[in-house]
Amino acid sequence: MTNPRTLARLEARILERAAHCVEFELADPRIALVTLTKCELSKDLAHAKLSYSVLGSDADQRRTQRALEDAAGFVMRQVGRVLETRKIPKITWHFDESVRMAAEMDRKIRAALESDRAVNPTAHTELGVVPPDEDDDLDAEDEETLIEDEYEEFLEDDERAP
Repeated sequence: MTNPRTLARLEARILERAAHCVEFELADPRIALVTLTKCELSKDLAHAKLSYSVLGSDADQRRTQRALEDAAGFVMRQVGRVLETRKIPKITWHFDESVRMAAEMDRKIRAALESDRAVNPTAHTELGVVPPDEDDDLDAEDEETLIEDEYEEFLEDDERAP
């Protein structure tokens, strides 16, 4: 049985090397706006499941899927060069829906807040969600002063702490 710390270290190393390979070493025009999000390594170190997300349409996602499957052997070879194991794990690619779902959820929440504000303009002020005013925009100097003041308050609080 593989030590969980070793497994986590190898997963991080595989993800790091595969991401570098996808970003800098693959010259396939089908691969664009790809983010590797997660690596899951099997207990016997024989299989690595790499999750990725793609910004774009479903057609972009399908195109990227095919390109990554075509490049799996190259990525496996590059990962094998940095791992210090007897076996090189077989890489499989899986699309990660979490980024797309998070963006959709954010859009729905914003739409719900806007519809609430249309009915009741003071809605959600008790939650700290205040509708933006055009007059409330800070210029660069005011924002910098505000940041400096907050930093000074933080330092004073830190000095008072035991």
